[in-house]
Amino acid sequence: MGKVVVLDHPLIKHKLTFIRDKNTGSKEFRELVKEVSMLMAYEVTRDLYLEEVEIETPLTKTKSQIISGKKLGLIPILRAGLGMVDGMLSILPAAKVGHIGLYRDPETLKPVEYYCKLPYDIEERDLIVLDPMLATGGSAVAGIQFLKNRGGNSIKLVCLIAAPEGIEKVQNAHPDVDIFVASIDEKLNEDAYIVPGLGDAGDRLFGTK
Repeated sequence: MGKVVVLDHPLIKHKLTFIRDKNTGSKEFRELVKEVSMLMAYEVTRDLYLEEVEIETPLTKTKSQIISGKKLGLIPILRAGLGMVDGMLSILPAAKVGHIGLYRDPETLKPVEYYCKLPYDIEERDLIVLDPMLATGGSAVAGIQFLKNRGGNSIKLVCLIAAPEGIEKVQNAHPDVDIFVASIDEKLNEDAYIVPGLGDAGDRLFGTK
């Protein structure tokens, strides 16, 4: 079973409080999501492989370490996942970015794919799926499956907040995928929104209703 990692660093907790606040406007909301995503990138990439190289400092030659192994791919689930890309890229500028477009059918609550554009070599990359909200888990499960269908085999899921129901669904469908979250919230309400949550991440990022 994949691990669930709650990133409860004080800076993340602090910024998440303002992300949740209904009085936080879209501009500040976007900036905060970017900042939290950047902070989360530090922990999500903790297990990247390193290799030793020789360099020359202004004083002498020395051995040091650089990242090696698989290349990285950032895969935001549209549209809310876009809000996490810039923060991740600020730490991982060499990563390629793919996009998966899903929407939740308002009646069935099931995910529907409408767009998928990925790096051509995803089977060679460590893939980081980005979606601020892990609610029912339907979109995440579908997005991860799309990656697997196209050759992805090393996948992590990164979310700002998650409901226990969503975590359980992803773990049951994809037990090989590790999940990184800033908070596990209480539950889903009758409309499948996370409680206490932060509302609709896409609407708050882009100022839509």
